Amino acid sequence: MALPVPKSGYSRFMKEGAKHFKGADEAVLRNIEACTELAGKLRTAFGPNGMNKMVINHIEKLFVTNDAATILNELEIQHPAARLLVLAAQMQEKQIGDYTNSVIILAADMLERSAELLHMGLKPIEVADAYDMAFKQLEKVLPSMVVRTASEMQNLDCVKEFLKASISSKQFDHQDFITDLVAKACVQTVPKNSSNFNVDSIRICKIIGSGVQYSRVMNGMVFKRGTEGSVKKVDNARIAVFACPVDVTQTETKGTILMNTADDLKKYAVTEEGEVEGQIKSLADAGVNVIVANGKFGDIYLHFLNKYNIMAVRLTSKFDLRRLSRSIGAQPQSRLCTPSPDLLGQCDRVFLEEIGDTDVTVFDKDSEHGNIATIIVRGSSQSRMDDVERAIDDAVNTYKALSKDGRLLAGAGAVDMRASQHIEQWGKGMSGIEQYGIKRYALALSVLPKQLAKNNGHEPTVFLSKLIKAHQGSNCDHGIDLITGDVMDAVTNKIYDLYAGKLSCYRLATEAVSTILRVDQIIMAKQATGGPKPRNPLPQDGGDDDGMV
Repeated sequence: MALPVPKSGYSRFMKEGAKHFKGADEAVLRNIEACTELAGKLRTAFGPNGMNKMVINHIEKLFVTNDAATILNELEIQHPAARLLVLAAQMQEKQIGDYTNSVIILAADMLERSAELLHMGLKPIEVADAYDMAFKQLEKVLPSMVVRTASEMQNLDCVKEFLKASISSKQFDHQDFITDLVAKACVQTVPKNSSNFNVDSIRICKIIGSGVQYSRVMNGMVFKRGTEGSVKKVDNARIAVFACPVDVTQTETKGTILMNTADDLKKYAVTEEGEVEGQIKSLADAGVNVIVANGKFGDIYLHFLNKYNIMAVRLTSKFDLRRLSRSIGAQPQSRLCTPSPDLLGQCDRVFLEEIGDTDVTVFDKDSEHGNIATIIVRGSSQSRMDDVERAIDDAVNTYKALSKDGRLLAGAGAVDMRASQHIEQWGKGMSGIEQYGIKRYALALSVLPKQLAKNNGHEPTVFLSKLIKAHQGSNCDHGIDLITGDVMDAVTNKIYDLYAGKLSCYRLATEAVSTILRVDQIIMAKQATGGPKPRNPLPQDGGDDDGMV
């Protein structure tokens, strides 16, 4: 009789120290537990009254915020299943710019409810298929829940209504003020075809001091640095932009000048000064009264710029130089010369202003419309201004999404509850085993209004029962009133959610959950030890030292 040979398993072809998990208990439930734990850290940060999180990243930088995207980026999640949720949230941030916390909370609740089904005996693949079926039905019915279409993207009052919900989720105490700032900036910079709106047209300059209520919008660009020469203010500016230093140019090859007498040295200095003065005089004769350069200004050039009453502004970032050129309509020159009149930029005023104890250079336009607007954010601390900046960023991205797809849904949790009830009713008509997964999917959709009520200090089960009762009728758009804690009509109170944002949220959450449930084995190679830690890639638009974002 042959003796059975024991199997060597993964240790036969994997490096020593590798880990392997398989089966429902080790793989699926372990993944669900990790994702639920991640969502538990973010649930209390959801909604206008969400709590802040204090995050200290790997370089000991402090973040105090309730913005889920920032928290997830700085936490450096390592668990592979939790990373799938983080990637889904990051994709939501890139596509829409908002609803990142909704993706995490919804996906984690769906996973939590799927664990109940697994304990009942269902297979993970059956639950995943049921969730996919439920989302396809939700995708079909969601267009019928649209309550309004944003078509007046250049109407200031309408834009305020569209952006208010996005800002209130981050800055509930200053929602009206910040909404007014962002709406003005968006309306000032939106082109005639609103679908061509560019989020880069809204710049943010953070200056510490005073309070948020002292923030303001300027039609033009603001740079957190002073001027180089003695000229501090110019009206009706004609601006020459140079993508090079305004200094004596150095030759590519080394050269030697032989001077035999002191007169030779004097003549050389006089010749150099004459050439520099000729260049500056030529610019002044062309009507140039402001020079912007992407490099330093030489002392001899500054002398003649002051003599001819020309303002000198130095920008260290080539990206800011491009934005300024787009704003004023100038063409940057690669070498020092006198540009033709059609290559010069124009601006109503260029002046140096002191805000708090910080000198800023302002390129201001009197017109109601421009290519770029700058929001000057004030605040008592850097973390406070950073949080306001995130709220502004969410609102600008909301405006961008609306310019592509203007459909709006009822906010304040109304559309989630309405979708939940529809999926539940639809699932009752199913005769197969998928009805259990569809029922859990419908219950998971109600987690967002439930969490809103909980974070607002109300009993979630009591409020949910009120909301379910209010949604018994057809086409109901009732959500939570954050002030009274009662049920109110979201459309009447002009609280909206983006159709594109909600649909993307549901899709990404469902796809992430389906992917996690379809994983039956986890194989982890042994991690490498030693060597330098790989550096994170720098942002393409980084390196600005003038406070622009």
